[in-house]
Amino acid sequence: MAPLNMIFKALGDPTRMAIIQLLRERSRTPSELLERIPVSQPTLSHHLDILKRSNLVETRRNGQFIVYSLNMTVVQMAMEYFMKFHKRK
Repeated sequence: MAPLNMIFKALGDPTRMAIIQLLRERSRTPSELLERIPVSQPTLSHHLDILKRSNLVETRRNGQFIVYSLNMTVVQMAMEYFMKFHKRK
């Protein structure tokens, strides 16, 4: 499991947040993400690598394609961390 600081750093970028939003809808290939996010393929690969290293996304191979999906376990862990602060007020 990635440390929380890696998760929050990964979430701190607008492009990565857009990727997360798209993956919330359904799993996608990089080509599908590129259709919706206006970045170059190398830039998308960089962002996906950061999300993967923070364990926010998971990959699986489907034939010759790599499919990215949201790792809800890590997302839930981050949400629970924020909820601790909300409950303290």
